[in-house]
Amino acid sequence: MKIGFLTACLRGVPLEDIVRWSGANGFQTLELTSTTISPGRPAENVLDVENLTQAKADALLSLCADNGIEISCLTCCENNLAADPAQRERIQAHLRQVIDAAHRLGVREVSAFVGRNHLTSLQENIEEAVPVFRNILSYAADRDVRIGIENWPGFGAQVEGLIGNIFMSPVVWEQMFDALPVDNFGLNFDPSHLYMMGIDYIQAVKDFSERIFHVHTKDTEILDDVVARAGMFMPRQRFFRYRIPGMGEVDWPRFISTLSEHGYDGPLSTEHEDPVWSGTEEKVKQGLILAKKYLSTYVA
Repeated sequence: MKIGFLTACLRGVPLEDIVRWSGANGFQTLELTSTTISPGRPAENVLDVENLTQAKADALLSLCADNGIEISCLTCCENNLAADPAQRERIQAHLRQVIDAAHRLGVREVSAFVGRNHLTSLQENIEEAVPVFRNILSYAADRDVRIGIENWPGFGAQVEGLIGNIFMSPVVWEQMFDALPVDNFGLNFDPSHLYMMGIDYIQAVKDFSERIFHVHTKDTEILDDVVARAGMFMPRQRFFRYRIPGMGEVDWPRFISTLSEHGYDGPLSTEHEDPVWSGTEEKVKQGLILAKKYLSTYVA
């Protein structure tokens, strides 16, 4: 396994500087965020997939090679089931651009959300998602790209109290994998979300090992004082917070060992959303280095 991180935590830092800093500090992979197009969301401004020519892709690959960095994945966190048809089409067109960019870069993995149509039920969303992703997966397969869905639940992403990304649990994974039995459909597996929901993330690795294309190393800390007063379902009373690996409650030795035992040898990509190690570029970078040091204990 190789240790890296998702570049979203360094918003505003030029990609070239991120590559150089990562190589100088012993990281091996980078998961690149693409530009975002949803209204009200800031542009990631990291990888401009709309204007990525082959010449620009080759220059980026050369820079990465010079700094000992591999691009592990391109990530596009948008709602592919948006209720507004025009917005949905824009988002899916953008995802196709991300897939094209991955192809130009020779990157096999693209991470995405399924999303949610907040006007319909969970089961209706699953049924709606199947034809949408059948088309996306076919487009990706023609370009030798795999789609790994991150299992973020997205509570409140569209409507307060509602799930914002239906691909959140093994129950839904099973339904969608059964409906779309293609080799390039899998997971960008994040144990933090499963732990937060009380789902057995170790068993999930065992059950879906062949579908794990990429792994997010993000930890979760349950805020017991909030749970004691507000419970786990009170809107705007978040009962947990994300942490860098080793500073929350995920059993990382067991998790990484289980991944290895079941054949995973891909990237461990830290999605840094830890509020303790945020606020300035320097603190974010300190958090990333701490995450790398911790994970290195369990990776040969």
